[in-house]
This record gives sequence, C-alpha cells and structure tokens, in this order.
Amino acid sequence: MTLIKSISGIRGTIGGIPGEGLSPLDIVKFTSAYAYLLKRESDSRLRVVVGRDARVSGQMVNNLVCGTLIGMGIDVTDVGLSTTPTVEMAVKDLNADGGIILTASHNPWQWNALKLLNREGEFISAELGEQLLSVANRGEFTYAEVDKIGTITYDDSQIRKHIEKILALPQVNSFAIKMARFRVAIDAVNSTGGIAIPLLLRALGVEQIDELYCTPDGHFPHNPEPLPENLQDISKLVVKNKAHVGFVVDPDVDRLAIICEDGEMFGEEYTLVAVADFVLSSTPGNTVSNMSSTRALRDVTEKSGGRHHASAVGEVNVVEKMKEVNAVIGGEGNGGVILPELHYGRDALVGIALFLTHLAQTGKRTSALRSTYPDYFISKNKIQLSPEMDVDVILKSIAGKYKKQPINTEDGVKIEFGNEWVHLRRSNTEPIIRIYSESDSEAKADVLARKIIDDIRDIIRG
Repeated sequence: MTLIKSISGIRGTIGGIPGEGLSPLDIVKFTSAYAYLLKRESDSRLRVVVGRDARVSGQMVNNLVCGTLIGMGIDVTDVGLSTTPTVEMAVKDLNADGGIILTASHNPWQWNALKLLNREGEFISAELGEQLLSVANRGEFTYAEVDKIGTITYDDSQIRKHIEKILALPQVNSFAIKMARFRVAIDAVNSTGGIAIPLLLRALGVEQIDELYCTPDGHFPHNPEPLPENLQDISKLVVKNKAHVGFVVDPDVDRLAIICEDGEMFGEEYTLVAVADFVLSSTPGNTVSNMSSTRALRDVTEKSGGRHHASAVGEVNVVEKMKEVNAVIGGEGNGGVILPELHYGRDALVGIALFLTHLAQTGKRTSALRSTYPDYFISKNKIQLSPEMDVDVILKSIAGKYKKQPINTEDGVKIEFGNEWVHLRRSNTEPIIRIYSESDSEAKADVLARKIIDDIRDIIRG
C-alpha cells in the first residue's frame, strides 16, 4: 500500500493499514486537520465545497470527508461528480472558505486523494501543507458539539455554470466552431469528463461527437494518464470515423491530450503551446510554464512580443509565477492549460474550447496546425542513487561543472545549451535524480541526457 503526502494533496492506494495506505482513518485525520486550519483563520461559520471524480472508491471517500467536515462544525456544499477545475471555480462562485477535490488525477483506479483548496479555489501553499501535516500528526483538532455540527447541501449545477463561463470568454467563438461542422472524438476514461465534455461540445455547436469510454463508473479501460501508449483506441476511432480531432482527458479533467485527424498525437507538450499561441494572437503578454516543459512555448511567446517565464515544477508554483509576472496564459507541459481570465487552475474544458476556436479560425487540419510549431523532443530519464548519497552535493557539482552556461537553480538544476536544455530534479520520496532533456530530435535529447548521467556517475566515483 502507498500513502504520499505532498503540496499537491494527500493521495494513496485505498485500504490497508492506517498510515500505510489511504485508509478511512487517514481520510478522517487529514480532513480534520484541513478543517482545523480553516477554522483557525475565522470565527465565523465556514463552508467547504466537495466534489469528486468517478473512481470506484469515490462515494466512500466522499461520505467520510463530508461527515468529518460537518463533524468539525463546517457546512458542506457537495457538488457530486465533477471536475477539478469545476470545483476550483465553485469555491469562488459560492464564496466558500475552501474546497476538497476527491481525485487521484492520472493515477490508476486503486488510488484516490484529497486535493485541498484555499478560499481562492487554488491549491493550498506548501507552507500551509506543512502545517496540515503537523496538525494531523499531533491530532490536535477538536470536533463540534452536537448543536454546532455543520450541514450538507447538494448542488449539481456547477458543471453547467463552468461551461457557461467558458462560452462567455471573448476568445471563444462558438459560431465559428459551429460553422466548421467539426466531428470530434473523445475519450474520458469512464470518469467525469464523460459528463462534462459532451455538454461543452454541444454548447459550442459541435453536433457530431464520437464518445469513447464516457460512462462515469470509474472502471478505467486503460491507464488513465493521457500518454501516447495509452491512447491507441481513440487514435483508431479518429481515423475510422474520419473525425477532425480527438480529445482525451484524465479522470479529473485538468489535463488535455489532442489527437490529429490522421491518428497521430498532437503531443501533450503542445496542447499548451497551441492554446497559448491562439490567446497571444489577441492578447499579447507574458506566459509561464514549469522548467520541465518544452521550449516551444517560449518561442511562440517571444514571436508575439511577450516574455516567457519558467517556474518550479508543480501547479501551485506555476500559478504563483503567473501572478508575479501578470501572465495572460500559462500551465504545464502535461496538457495543463491555465487561463487566468477564467480561473487560476489547469482546465481541460477551456483548453478544448480555445483549441476548437483556433482550429476553426485558421481553417487548418489538426495535423497542419501542429506543423506550424517548432519541433522539440523531451527525453525523460532517472538515475538511482544509494540512500547515503547527498543529492544536493551532486546537483551543486553539476551546476559548478556547467557554470559558464545559463543555469536556473530554483527547482533542482536547469542548464541551457543554446536551444537545448537539461533539468535535474531530486525526488522527494526516493534517492533518485530525475533528468529531463530537450533538443530538436529524440536522438539529440537522449545524447544530452546520457552525457549528464555520465557526469553524475563521474561525480559519484570521485
């Protein structure tokens, strides 16, 4: 069994011994700690929004979380089966004090998680996350007396409201999409994208929708992470039905992968690139992505007259940097699009609406649109270390070796070599250094990664 506690929430495999998996006792403990921190900030009656993806364990986890919150004297608005971006927006729309999304994102069906939001509908900070773990370990929370327990109300309107806000964006042109008469294939991995995406597409004027795995029962038909090796079924469906484009989301609908009309992958790194290119065409400005994302976003940003900024890895870090530099769009290279005009969270639904508008207004095929962007390839590797090795010393040595190159040490070590780069990050849970490298060909990216791996081995031997 596995239980992981990080700034992105509390996640783990369901069941097992408390403290080793995401057991009912762990769910109650961490929900109680979250409620304690909210109550510490205010003496007034509080409200928390709770929503979930369609995982098999979702109803059980939902019952425990909602019961714990009202047991702490907090009122709950349960939005039921929903998406991560929908819950994030609902927190602000309902003027709530926080939110909890029950989803393990791209993890397999055995997993679930508590994603914790602040009153802005954004992930809690790393500092608050550390406080939560400390409170949970000490068990210092107190439950409400019987006359002060919270209440639960149910609200199934939030996905529709989310879609209405997307349609109201000035960049989204539903008339152009309708006139393009697109045929669109979708794979929602039998989670809540199967509810939200057909509703969105119909609202945008798409009449021909080929639905694959859109029954929200939590029985994932393939690994739910939207990577090329997991998307062969929809690739075949796009070609068979002559669809103009295919869209794939993860179980909580915050990551978007795109399939071209010929069945080829648009590339998860290029979801943000294409959407940002479209947004920048009407709203020039700055962009942000994390340090392990493709250089292509920097290229399209500079072409439009803006400036690209790199953040540490993690959505909360991307959002912080976006606010700092007043970015008009940002996100992550895993298919995560963040449009501040809508909200500060990765949102596959707004990504779909913007991409379809872009496709309709250019009049290009999906593959032709992809060919307009520079080709970069990322190689992902890791090197296993023995537990006694000092990872920080190794990273510092690598930075010293390449001190004449542009280097960023905000999150590990990122070194630029002209149009190539390599990013080294330590794992927070294992003695591993993750190594990401990018170049204009797979072979060159692999060569760069191997060179850095050899450097690390030399340092270890020395």
